[in-house]
Amino acid sequence: MAPDPVAAETPVQGPTPRYFTWDEVAQRSGCEERWLVIDRKVYNISEFTRRHPGGSRVISHYAGQDATDPFVAFHINKGLVKKYMNSLLIGELSPEQPSFEPTKNKELTDEFRELRATVERMGLMKANHVFFLLYLLHILLLDGAAWLTLWIFGTSFLPFLLCAVLLSAVQVQAGWLQHDFGHLSVFSTSKWNHLLHHFVIGHLKGAPASWWNHLHFQHHAKPNCFRKDPDINMHPFFFALGKILSVELGKQKKKYMPYNHQHKYFFLIGPPALMPLYFQWYVFYFVIQRKKWVDLAWMITFYIRFFLTYVPLLGLKAFLGLFFIVRFLESNWFVWVSQMNHIPMHIDHDRNMDWVSTQLQATCNVHKSAFNDWFSGHLNFQIEHHLFPTMPRHNYHKVAPLVQSLCAKHGIEYQSKPLLSAFADIVRSLKESGQLWLDAYLHQ
Repeated sequence: MAPDPVAAETPVQGPTPRYFTWDEVAQRSGCEERWLVIDRKVYNISEFTRRHPGGSRVISHYAGQDATDPFVAFHINKGLVKKYMNSLLIGELSPEQPSFEPTKNKELTDEFRELRATVERMGLMKANHVFFLLYLLHILLLDGAAWLTLWIFGTSFLPFLLCAVLLSAVQVQAGWLQHDFGHLSVFSTSKWNHLLHHFVIGHLKGAPASWWNHLHFQHHAKPNCFRKDPDINMHPFFFALGKILSVELGKQKKKYMPYNHQHKYFFLIGPPALMPLYFQWYVFYFVIQRKKWVDLAWMITFYIRFFLTYVPLLGLKAFLGLFFIVRFLESNWFVWVSQMNHIPMHIDHDRNMDWVSTQLQATCNVHKSAFNDWFSGHLNFQIEHHLFPTMPRHNYHKVAPLVQSLCAKHGIEYQSKPLLSAFADIVRSLKESGQLWLDAYLHQ
């Protein structure tokens, strides 16, 4: 039987794509069903959240929203990731729908995407491996110098104290280096970044890579957003943070702590206590509760090495004292640096703003200098790091003028301050938010 010529000329039609509106997407942000949008494509991530390599929470924070810019920011091999996403694709936005929600600044978003394309053409997303090799070597040299101090000069007070200071520098600098590997900013493939991340955070610091990933990517996805950024989980049980949340807490007549004195007790339960009294035990709880046995194995190598290195020189009691002092010094160093860029900034509930506005209102910089760069692991360029989290840190200062120009054009404040001013602003902001809480608590 001859084929029908009309049928032969008619192209085979594929399945008609499903179209959705932003309102329909926004309604799928709960626990039962979660959708998000990337490049106008609508994905159902309800089941995938449990398998997401970055953790279930970080991707869930964008449920019901456009996630195009964070998707681009966090992944170094987007083509490969999109292949795995095909099974999650359920449709796309209707043609009459804008590319992102009305809460987001279209002109700013478009210009930032052009800026990112420019940055990639300039090669600023490519790492200088020599820089990171030298950085690792300087950490190992400090580690060796700490042991040699005791071996050569003995275990009296001054050599013991110098050893503790050197070891705290090792721990902090290793913390900044693991941060680079965790953000996939050193190698072009995830495999090598993950391997070195395990080595640095696990063997050099005694902490689990999975724990860092679980917390830190949430922070980058929604910085300073209450219930989405774990770095501000200290609100409200320990501190009242930010102007909006502090007033809200006061109006609700909630008082877990004497918040009007929080700028004073911050010095007691903030910098000195985080590492030795919380992280030290919590990381073990995390890996055992979640059965992260690879992380646990890497952590154990750190404790074995540290024990065998210093117990023969110091004895058990002095060794435990050294370990506690190192964690104490590390904790002070880490907390002041990590909080100086965020605590003084805007803290609020998630308002679903565009990527640039979300990052800029929650971050500020500290002036560039050789000391500030080393002391903070280049996180004095917090704005650039948040906008381009996979960018190698040695390129932050190169992209900073371009970011400043973008901010100036759109009337966005680009804050950069001296190091000591940044430290003082932590205390100032805590005092201010504590007073706002008290005023709302007493007068509502």
